[in-house]
Amino acid sequence: MMMLRLAPAALLAAALVLAGCARGPEKPSAQLEVAQAVGQYVLRRRNPPPPPAQLTRALLDQETQPYLEATIENRDAKAYLIRSFSRSDDHPGRIEVWRTQDNVSLALRQGMVTATRGLGGGLLSASVPAAAGQAGPVRGGARTYVLRDKGNGQTRLTLACSLHDLGPEPVKIVELTHPTRRLQERCEGAGGVVVNDYWIDSRPGHSQVWQSRQWAGPEVGYIRIRQLWR
Repeated sequence: MMMLRLAPAALLAAALVLAGCARGPEKPSAQLEVAQAVGQYVLRRRNPPPPPAQLTRALLDQETQPYLEATIENRDAKAYLIRSFSRSDDHPGRIEVWRTQDNVSLALRQGMVTATRGLGGGLLSASVPAAAGQAGPVRGGARTYVLRDKGNGQTRLTLACSLHDLGPEPVKIVELTHPTRRLQERCEGAGGVVVNDYWIDSRPGHSQVWQSRQWAGPEVGYIRIRQLWR
């Protein structure tokens, strides 16, 4: 993923290529094709060769597991993560952990970032206004972030948030357009202002954050997240 330690998809591609060699000359799996396309898409900066293979909806439609695209804005770094597990606990909403091959991870509750691991100066935990069966934030109010400090220290940051419905705003993700509404959290405190944006499926009976831009602490900054699966 960028210099961020979210591993580039190239590492995933390399691992899958080695696995394919071990099995012999079989037809490449859909997962391998996705990883190869993602790797070429991400690693094309220095002295760009002829147009690279693109990540396409046809490739993603062959894949049996979902991929998450995460971009750390202040590092111009992008990575592709696979969901490692999903569960419910004592808090409202369902939590999912998405992980790269080198074990960098994002934890989301109903599509809201609650923790990062492996990014340096990361987010240890965050309270989020979640509700079962509803994606994204359900109300304003206090938000508490616990951030990693120097050494093994922690810093607690509490902000007062307001929630705004900005109306319908469809989003296009790898050739597929999703009908969504944009919700925006504006959070203020002694440290300044944080603005989180969520593009949430607007169809009745659907609960999904297709795209978001969320703050994950002063060092990591904002992470842009897109769900790549259908």
